[in-house]
Amino acid sequence: MPVPHFQDLMLPVLEASSKGEISISDVRNRIAEKLGLTDADVSELLPSGRQATFVNRVSWARHFIEKALLVETTKRGVFRITPRGQEILKENPPEINMAFLTRFPEYVAWREAGQAGNAGTATSETEIVRTSTPEENIETNYSDLIASVRADVLESLRDCSWPFFERLIVDLLLAMGYGGGRAEMGEAFTKSGDGGIDGIIKEDALGLDAIYIQAKKWDPKRSFKAGRPDLQKFVGSLDGKGATKGLFVCLSGFTNEAKDYIRTSSKRIILIDGSELANLMIRHNVGVRVRDVYELKGLDEDYFSE
Repeated sequence: MPVPHFQDLMLPVLEASSKGEISISDVRNRIAEKLGLTDADVSELLPSGRQATFVNRVSWARHFIEKALLVETTKRGVFRITPRGQEILKENPPEINMAFLTRFPEYVAWREAGQAGNAGTATSETEIVRTSTPEENIETNYSDLIASVRADVLESLRDCSWPFFERLIVDLLLAMGYGGGRAEMGEAFTKSGDGGIDGIIKEDALGLDAIYIQAKKWDPKRSFKAGRPDLQKFVGSLDGKGATKGLFVCLSGFTNEAKDYIRTSSKRIILIDGSELANLMIRHNVGVRVRDVYELKGLDEDYFSE
């Protein structure tokens, strides 16, 4: 089943703490068992891949009800229900959410303090119905932004000239650390007729080991893709150079027959389509630049431990 939203976890977190002190990890285990969550459910990661969604949502559920003084921290990673929290459980509420918590002045004061200087109020409708944790909102917005940048990069790749495109591939490999990242170790051939080779990256100073590049700037919007014959010609070009390593870049992608052929080839050839090329360019800052940097900060519990 899908991992419940963090507001849906507020009541389960409060109930799990009703018997006395409990660690946050034990709370997660109890809730997962009660809700019938599978190992796959609790292992599902946020878009960043750095934290489990279930861990993140349980932590925020506890954080919010603590600000309403329904639970209190007793030591690092351990908390317990408060008398106020016990009274709430006696009411047998069907759920606890952000709207429910506005009945407590301490929670409202905390939300208003956090909203100071921002548009809206702590109890705005947007805040009350929100179902994603702050990290999830940030990561979703970040993913949307990257998708937009990826689309812009692909559009620019379609519009650039052939010589520029070939040079771009060399720049990217250098940015990724191939050839030691030294500009003199990479070369793009600006004219055709070099045995089907568009560029080269020398992995050592003498050029004894090298990666040969074939770059096809075919429009991804077209149905035409690089096929097995294209890859066979490239392999033949590598044979002519006595080479074993190659990179074949094609914006429009590759047919299944081409991919199958490369899997059985004795050459070490990597295939990169337009989407993967754009991702690599974004990751290694080729053709893109950092506009802003935001630091996400959280409480340092070690500093405050006495």
